[in-house]
Amino acid sequence: VQLVESGGGLVQPGGSLRLSCTASGRTFGTYAMGWFRQAPGKEREFVAQITWIHGKTDYADSVKGRFTISRDSAKNTMYLQMNSLNPEDTAVYYCGTKPSLVSRYGNWGQGTQVTVAS
Repeated sequence: VQLVESGGGLVQPGGSLRLSCTASGRTFGTYAMGWFRQAPGKEREFVAQITWIHGKTDYADSVKGRFTISRDSAKNTMYLQMNSLNPEDTAVYYCGTKPSLVSRYGNWGQGTQVTVAS
């Protein structure tokens, strides 16, 4: 499975962006897909995930109520709607797959830069 992220860019504080992650190849065996982000000088951190079959979602506390994760199974695409962005959201956003409940995330895309600045 190859993952390609898109939708990043420069946005002012309070603004919105929608990220997309499109998977090519076999996806039906994927337990979940998720978004992570990495800011300069910091470790990669979990943002949100969605289980591929049931659509169950989980969010990091820092984005709850502002970000919404969704997926379109027919298009093999996952989305991250980001609202009320603030400078602390600035990072490279990556999508990844989690093949099973007990496995770790991997198979990362190339990432897409999100910059929140006035």
